[in-house]
Amino acid sequence: MKHYRITVNGKSYDVTVEELGASRYAPAASGASTPAPAPDAAPQPAQAQPAAIPANGGSILTVKAPMPGTVIAFKVIVGQQVKRGDVLLLLEAMKMENEIVAPQDGTVVALRVPASAAVNTGDALVDLA
Repeated sequence: MKHYRITVNGKSYDVTVEELGASRYAPAASGASTPAPAPDAAPQPAQAQPAAIPANGGSILTVKAPMPGTVIAFKVIVGQQVKRGDVLLLLEAMKMENEIVAPQDGTVVALRVPASAAVNTGDALVDLA
């Protein structure tokens, strides 16, 4: 485990990071072992999207925004199979385009925000099954 002190917008945070196996894209530990469900007030995409059937027994992983920014474009569609490390979307933050990648293999179940949406750290972006 590694300990870091990170300052964001003038606030200092002490962070502990634990490496989980050899996975380069494992979700960061935030005190809970599974991702929390997104709040019901999260904005939904304007277009209706069919729900894909989870192939892994029904468990859903929600990929969340690692930083505040604007969703530029999605690189996946609902129902698409993805592998760990595949680019899910582009997020513009501080004049830079950041690739948000899949933390595990799975199927895209839902795109939780529309393209061009402004998001905050921790906002739900994509659901994977």
